[in-house]
Amino acid sequence: MSKIKVLVVDDAVVVRSLVVKVLGSDPDIEVVGTAANGKLALAMLEKCHPDLITLDIEMPEMNGIETLTHIRKSHPRLPVIMFSTLTERGASSTLEALSRGASDYVTKPSNTGKITESMEKVRQDLIPKIKALCAGVPKGSGAAGGAQPPSHPVTGRAVGGRPGSPTSTRPLPGARVSALPGGAASARTGAAPTGANRTTTRRVSPVEIVVIGVSTGGPNALGELIPALPGNFPVPILIVQHMPPVFTRLLAERLDTRSKVKVVEAAPGMAIHPGTVYVAPGEYHMTVRREGASVKLAMNQDPPENSCRPAVDPLFRSVSQVFGAGVLAVILTGMGSDGFHGTEAVHSVGGRVLAQDEATSVVWGMPGFVVKAKLADEVLPLHSIHEALERLTMTSRRAPTSSQAMSSPEART
Repeated sequence: MSKIKVLVVDDAVVVRSLVVKVLGSDPDIEVVGTAANGKLALAMLEKCHPDLITLDIEMPEMNGIETLTHIRKSHPRLPVIMFSTLTERGASSTLEALSRGASDYVTKPSNTGKITESMEKVRQDLIPKIKALCAGVPKGSGAAGGAQPPSHPVTGRAVGGRPGSPTSTRPLPGARVSALPGGAASARTGAAPTGANRTTTRRVSPVEIVVIGVSTGGPNALGELIPALPGNFPVPILIVQHMPPVFTRLLAERLDTRSKVKVVEAAPGMAIHPGTVYVAPGEYHMTVRREGASVKLAMNQDPPENSCRPAVDPLFRSVSQVFGAGVLAVILTGMGSDGFHGTEAVHSVGGRVLAQDEATSVVWGMPGFVVKAKLADEVLPLHSIHEALERLTMTSRRAPTSSQAMSSPEART
């Protein structure tokens, strides 16, 4: 079987050699070229036809962002992973690169550690991202020609449906909907669907809080979703984006300048309010606790979950305990399965779940796991999720709180 072909671009000889050595130790990856700056990288690109590029941000002659801009003109869908320093300047440049089309990023190991520790960090951070971004591209195909990066999880395709297959977009508030093979959707109460006209009974509770879990492709997804929300959005929004310190603060600031709602990096003891978005800080799990009439944020540095801190699961579990059926959870693009167990907790207390569809996800790992488990009320393209959030938070407030019979979405279309 052919290997994933990678072009490594970095002006630092030590870093370049380290990355080449780490990638070369993986049997599924082949380093087909290296370059010390952007101009050399563009020339190499046409010679070695890589499936993916690792691209340093700070380089002489042509830096990473300039290089990325040129790559996107000729190869708009070639996966590119930025290499960034864990500094404010590095974080700012990384967010800019992501907004210009970079697929993901990895922070460079610090110069204070041993070479073996640095290699292990690169191995843990970089290799899974390479394999996730190239999972749907035939190995050795040279994706530089413009093939669409995969959007399904490495573990396999979800529910047997084709990418972008039709899914329910306007179910009644509270109707539990799951995408099925062939693009169908069905209401469910926990049992397997038995027909398109199945009728369910479910208590509809007002949405009191929205929680969002996102990873690979997240900054761009949030950059589309959050600015589309109205300034008077009726409930608080809590976000876990897999990012390190500094990055999360700059992400919040970037979203705040572009949105009608207020966006802040979360801090311990903050009381949450409607119309405000709270981004979990890097290296801290975020949870909520009720104090009298208010709900406040809490942070902890418990061990990483799903190799992440912040992780989605602790937040989703926490809001399920505090808000019960008033939770509306959203799982967006991301690698891995973080958020899956938290979504189970939301489902178990009667909360609602939205998942981003495969076609608009950079990597359909996190939402894919949720959809395959039939935990999603709706499976939606990214551009439709803001409408669903507005619809569900508004209609749930007008909905009766007593149990009522609700026909499936198919019967109403």
